[in-house]
Amino acid sequence: MVTTPSADAVADGPRRLRLLQLAALTSTCDRFAIAPLLVPIAMSFGVPLAATAGAAGGYFLAYGLMQVVWGVLSDRIGRVRVMRIALIGAVLGGLASVLAPTLPVLIGARTLTGACTAALIPATLVYVGDSWPAAVRQRPLSDLLAATAVGTALATAGAGLLADLAGWRAVFATTAAAAGILLVALRALPEPVPAEPAAGATAPDGPRRWWSILRPVGTVLGTGWARVVLALAFVEGAVVLGVLTYLAPALQAGGSTAALAGIAAGGYGVGALVFSRVVRRLVGRVPAPGLAGIGGVFLAAAWIGPIVVVHPVTIALAGLLLGGSWAFLHSTLQTWATDVVPQARATAVALFATALFLGSSAGTALGAPLADTGRFPALFLAALVVSVPLGIGAALARARYARRRPPGTQT
Repeated sequence: MVTTPSADAVADGPRRLRLLQLAALTSTCDRFAIAPLLVPIAMSFGVPLAATAGAAGGYFLAYGLMQVVWGVLSDRIGRVRVMRIALIGAVLGGLASVLAPTLPVLIGARTLTGACTAALIPATLVYVGDSWPAAVRQRPLSDLLAATAVGTALATAGAGLLADLAGWRAVFATTAAAAGILLVALRALPEPVPAEPAAGATAPDGPRRWWSILRPVGTVLGTGWARVVLALAFVEGAVVLGVLTYLAPALQAGGSTAALAGIAAGGYGVGALVFSRVVRRLVGRVPAPGLAGIGGVFLAAAWIGPIVVVHPVTIALAGLLLGGSWAFLHSTLQTWATDVVPQARATAVALFATALFLGSSAGTALGAPLADTGRFPALFLAALVVSVPLGIGAALARARYARRRPPGTQT
């Protein structure tokens, strides 16, 4: 049976949303801080850039693989409780990153941190799905996207500047402290009341069998449209987040400082923030396939400048356009993920994030050889080749999904 949020939950929405935004911002800062640090870390340990890319790739891989684990746990023990448990691990991983004496230890510490911060953003998305009706859900999701945009801008620009001033270890100390503050702040966030029971859930006095934990995963993977969303998320992760990692190193390879490279790459956060406000106003006016199509255009256009020449202006413009793509295309896919299997929403969102960050890890790994040899224009050209069918495919698939939905449901 589908329920609506209580009057208290609706009235308390802004305060809850602010806490969810803080969680999204903290997670994003930690995740995006690594890009401008790759070159300083390589210089610190005396290793090639391709080796330090493992710190980013390991983080993204663990971030993706742990999504399902945290998603299933959040269905069983609660969204907020999962976030607070994960934050304890994030603090420990951050401290280990600060103290890492060798690159393998650092990669292990960043992998642990990624595995733990993996719980935050999916839990906030599911919280929104539990608490806001589908007709207006993309608006609070856009607010969360704005928080991630701010986090991205702070991380890419601030991490590079802080690394120049105090060293790369200071960046990880800062993100670990932020995770500790969030751990305390989330004590004020109540658990949501889901609109639908989780697939595989049992009544309090009913039987519990170990395989019931996997039932939501089977429910999602057994849904054709869910598989389409997951495939699109994987490709988006590879071409956006995976290649985005190399915007700052592309400038640093040409002699730019970590601070300048981070500021230029921070255009991504600015674009996501600005265009997420635009998306928020367009929800309900422009259909979801149209939003996805606009995002695809932004994505393809982002790579044209850096293909021609790697320069602070072209990198900043690429970041800005990638942020616009994230606001339009990603928010559409993200909203779709919260709707495609409502009876297993947490698991669907978790698998969506898993696909996204497995794609990101794959994109980072595939791009490392080109980045290590300085062939960044070739890397950005490959991203353009993938971006065009991704944008077209996402728009067409979302339009077909809207036509096939039962009459009277949201699109």
